[in-house]
Parts: sequence; structure tokens; C-alpha cells
Amino acid sequence: MTPCTPGPSSRYARVEAMALLLDGHVELPVHRGEGGFDHAAIHQDLRRLFVAHPANDALDVIDLDGMRYIDSVDGLTGVAGALVAQDLELVFTSNRGEDSVGIHDARGLRPPVRIPVGRRPNGLAVDPIRRTLLVANVGDPVGPASRTLSIVDIDRAVMTGSIPVAGRTRWAVYDPGTDRFFVNIADPPSIVVVEGADPTRVATAIPIPAAGPHGLEVDEAGRLYCACDAGRLFVLAPPTYRVVADVPIAGSPDVVFLDRVLRHLYVAIGDPGLVEVFHIDRLQKVQAVKTELGAHTIGLDPNRHRVYAFLPSTHRAAVFVDDG
Repeated sequence: MTPCTPGPSSRYARVEAMALLLDGHVELPVHRGEGGFDHAAIHQDLRRLFVAHPANDALDVIDLDGMRYIDSVDGLTGVAGALVAQDLELVFTSNRGEDSVGIHDARGLRPPVRIPVGRRPNGLAVDPIRRTLLVANVGDPVGPASRTLSIVDIDRAVMTGSIPVAGRTRWAVYDPGTDRFFVNIADPPSIVVVEGADPTRVATAIPIPAAGPHGLEVDEAGRLYCACDAGRLFVLAPPTYRVVADVPIAGSPDVVFLDRVLRHLYVAIGDPGLVEVFHIDRLQKVQAVKTELGAHTIGLDPNRHRVYAFLPSTHRAAVFVDDG
């Protein structure tokens, strides 16, 4: 394994000398258009990673054990989001270019089902018990009424509700501990809350004290990790979701993932092209590793503690192993 050079130092002390080590690359299909890569999700039992490839209107599939590309699902216009519901054996995609979501059999046993939703869908979150999918729609810049959350009944494959929100949506998560959906709103900077038992309205909105909430994660204690375009990472604690930490990050983030065993939060930053690693218990930066300019999205394999960083210029994934 070849160690990567740490990025710029932080005013927060380092917890460890090294966390992520480069473990190889996975070559992916050459881009056919603009857009690079977007969200990724892993099915741990199948040992498959699914990554949205909007440049190809496709969902690419990686074999985690062999660290190799194996297949693509084509014809997903403007695909942006990918989410695995492992208990349901399903993969969901948000197809921004056709205002739909796709429901895919994770084992590939039947064709995907497309469901019309709101305008320009992006973020996805699922309640696996009620079998409800929340879709965060970006909407149109000139049409504020198009900024909505769509609620989808997975079994019936229909949209059952539309919830207006105040601004452009970003990523979304579902927390089973509190039975709530959380959705980042870029402006006004906030996180809106939808109750899992009543997915018909916004129950409340949590103000965020920095511009552009983007990446979002939740831990087993229900704490939210909100990475903002303003270069700040906030930790919010239930039940009031007050800010308990405000940590600087190196630029405008996109995807964040949490390894709950190692207690490491990974933040992807497309410019200058980094993955920053934070220890969530100590709220300290561990490391920053260089990726590639424009590499704003990652995937996490928590079983093997590997981080996949998707490199748009060289159309491949850099695979890092976290030595803990």
C-alpha cells in the first residue's frame, strides 16, 4: 500500500499519524458526456457498490471483493442519487433529467421500476419498516414552488405526497432511532424534519449558522453531521439539535460518510480535491488526503473500512483503506 500525503494542517490537533492509505484504483467506463460521478451506496451482503454516473446516464456497479467494475444500468437520464436499502434488497436512483426515481432489484432479477416524482430529484432517504422513500427535489431556480419533497410508497410504486420546502434541497437521511427524515436546505440554510409516522408535512426546521448545508449524516446517538458550502462542519445533538461543534473544513463539501466502528467521518471536497477525515468523539481532524480536482463524491465500505473516491478526470475510483 502507498501512503497518501496529508493535506494542509488544521488548528485541531491530529489524533493519529495516518488513517487513509491508498489501496489501488478501479477503472470505470469513460464519460460519454458532462457530469462525472455523483452519489454512491454499498450493499454489504452482496459486496457491491453502486455509483451514479451522470456523465453516462448510468448506475455503475463495482465488485468490492475483487475491487473491479462489473456492470452498468444504462438509460437513467441525469442520474444523481443512489441509495441502497439492504433489508429490502433494493437500490434507488434519483433520475434528475427525467423527474423520476428508479427502484432496482439489488440482485438484478427484474427490470427497474420508474416512478414520476417532483422536479429534478436528488437526495434520497428510506424508512425500511414502513417502506417509504423520501425524495428531495432540487426544483427550478425560477420556480420556488417546484422545491419539494416527494413521498413514495415503495410497494405500490407510486408517489403519495408532495411537501413544499423553502429552498433548494441537498442530501437527506433517515434516522431510525428518532423515526425522522432530515433534509438539508441550501438557502435559507437549515435542516427540515419530516416525521416518519406522518410524512405529509415539515414538522420543524433546524437553522444552520452557515451558508449551504450540503452533506448530511447521522450517528447511532442521533447526532447530525452537516457539512456546509461555507467550509464548516456542524455537529447537532438531539433532542433540540443545538450546535455542539463547529469545525472548519478545507472547502465546499459534498458527500459525507460515517464509519461507526472507527468513529471516522469522511468529507469529500471537490476543490481542491480532498477527503478530510474527522474523529467524531474527539471532534478533531485526523487527516486530509489528496484525490483529484472535482472529486466531490465518495462511497464507504464499512465492513473493510475502505473509502472509494470517484475521480472525474480519470474516470476511475481511488480506493483507500482506513488503518484505524
